[in-house]
Parts: sequence; C-alpha cells; structure tokens
Amino acid sequence: MEYECKITVLDTKVFPDLQEKYLADPKSGKCPFFNVGDTFVLKRTAQQDDFYHLMNGKFCGEAWDAISRYVYTALQGGSIMKSWTNDDRMMIACCNDGTRPVIFKIERIDISETSEEEEWLSKQNFRNTAEDAYTG
Repeated sequence: MEYECKITVLDTKVFPDLQEKYLADPKSGKCPFFNVGDTFVLKRTAQQDDFYHLMNGKFCGEAWDAISRYVYTALQGGSIMKSWTNDDRMMIACCNDGTRPVIFKIERIDISETSEEEEWLSKQNFRNTAEDAYTG
C-alpha cells in the first residue's frame, strides 16, 4: 500500500481587533499565503519526497510546523486523529497565527498496489460517530 496526503484550505480567518492591539502592522489583514480552496497533494517516495523538502517553498513555514505531524502520519499510513474526526484518515487543523489563522483539512489517501490490498481496503471502516469520539 502506498499513501499520499491531500491538504485543502477550508477557511482563512482574520481578527482585526487582535491585530490592532498586538501587531507591528495593525492593518496586516488575512494571511497572504493561502486562499480558500487551495489544495496540495504530497507524496513520499524514493522519487519524490514532498515532506522532507517542505514542498519546496510552496507552503508557509509556520503553517507547516503546525500541521506537519498530521501530514507525516498520513504519508506513513497512520490514523491521523483516531476517533476525533468522523474519518480516521482525516484531520482538521490550523496554523499558529492567532490573528489570521488558516484552517486545513488533511487527508490520507490510500493507494492499493495489489488486488489483495484493494480487497482489504474495501472492508475497512474508518468512520467514527459521537459514541466513538475521543473528547479529551
């Protein structure tokens, strides 16, 4: 089985009151790096290692620091956030910028290499319900 990771920008927020109070440039506005709907598909193979190379500058360093552990888990075939989201192969996370956070959906993509893997994958249930939920 091979794995990829898809990152989708779900939302960008801005808190002008916090920017006004705390930032050197109080009118800095929303994050200039990402837009809602931006998507990134990462691979980690012998030919292409997007994780190690931090996507060759295509991703904000602060955001990468905040979500890279989930990306790494997905690329290794792990459960990104078991029993937290409604699908163990997915996580919703955001960057560390408290005045203009960007919210990401991080998804593990399973790629079957054999018919046996395809059959195994078809029998898996990655879904979670409120009864399964880990609430901290």
